[in-house]
Amino acid sequence: MRLAEMPRTASALSLNKGAHAVFVPIGIVTVLLGPLLPMLSARWSLDYSQAGSLFTAQFLGSTVGVFVSGVIVSRWGFRFAVNAGLLAIAVGVGGLPFSSRPLGLICILCYGFGLGLAIPAVNLFVAAMNPQRRSAALSLLNFSWSVGAVACPFLVAAAARVDKIQLFLVMLAGFLLLVFLGIVVMPSSFVEPAFIGSSTVRKEESPDVLPLQWNRRSLFVLGALFFLYVGAENAFGGWIASYAKSLGTPSLTLPVMTPSFFYAALMLGRWIAPFVLRKTDEIKTARAGLSIACIGMAGLVSSRTMTLVVTSVSVAGLGLAAVYPITISRVSQEFGPAAARAGSLMFTMANLGGAFLPWIVGYSSHQFNDLRAGLAVPLAATMVMFALYRGNPNSIEARPQPA
Repeated sequence: MRLAEMPRTASALSLNKGAHAVFVPIGIVTVLLGPLLPMLSARWSLDYSQAGSLFTAQFLGSTVGVFVSGVIVSRWGFRFAVNAGLLAIAVGVGGLPFSSRPLGLICILCYGFGLGLAIPAVNLFVAAMNPQRRSAALSLLNFSWSVGAVACPFLVAAAARVDKIQLFLVMLAGFLLLVFLGIVVMPSSFVEPAFIGSSTVRKEESPDVLPLQWNRRSLFVLGALFFLYVGAENAFGGWIASYAKSLGTPSLTLPVMTPSFFYAALMLGRWIAPFVLRKTDEIKTARAGLSIACIGMAGLVSSRTMTLVVTSVSVAGLGLAAVYPITISRVSQEFGPAAARAGSLMFTMANLGGAFLPWIVGYSSHQFNDLRAGLAVPLAATMVMFALYRGNPNSIEARPQPA
């Protein structure tokens, strides 16, 4: 499946702005669980293993949402999928502050499902709206996501300082509903691009779908990289606040804000990455980034002060920044016309990594009664990624980008 290209018009510009407006609150909700985790753990009396299961709920919900999103887009279009996702997110976030642990798990599963619906739809939508500048447009879109991700811990910390977490979550749900209504009332003259393979596009327009070569080594290497990267990023980012709190700092809000330094470094690194890639190739950049990330993650495990925590998470964020975009680009270069089918598998692997590695951090921490033991998990995952990029360079073949 692919996208029917659409020229840039006044309505296209308005729809692009709407996509950015959607992605800021989506960025907030995607990383919301990390800053909330210390408070939810205290409120529901969770041990490390039980706390880790909250991440599993979010990303299992997201995995189901990704599967459903493609079906909805092909049948009813992008806006329907985005609106369905926003509604599910708003219901999950709005219900969370009033829930006991079992209902809270359902709320997290619900907003995870909404994220899985909305995020692929918005990305595909923006790619279709910008046929001549897709990479740049998607970079800007994910910059908007990063704005929300960076702001989230600060917003949670500000609400915690005045004991208004419930009000914050309700207001966030209300804002999501406002964005939902804004998309609903968009003029019918704002025509969205068609998704080739949907009922609105002629069958003869659909390209031949090439079968994947399931025995190819690169397919398994890339699948492992997607699983490990998203798992490591979410395991590391999701547990930073809990680790900072375990250091016993007298500040109530500073531990909650520490993930912002990680996501800010990710955002900065992704802004710098295009300039770096002009001077060196992707594989070398990924290896260097993973080396830096390992240093930052190892620094966090050995940190005893908030200064070292902030420094370590910032170094790790900078190191990881370029790795995921590079890994995504390898799918297109390696599989060419079959990249859409391969990409579906890769993003499923990514969601599964996001579901399980944060839980493994909690389980390991519970077994050893020390969160440092759990945080060795994303460090080990990053080291394995480095080995995949370093030890088997020929398994991720550089092929010309298809026209």
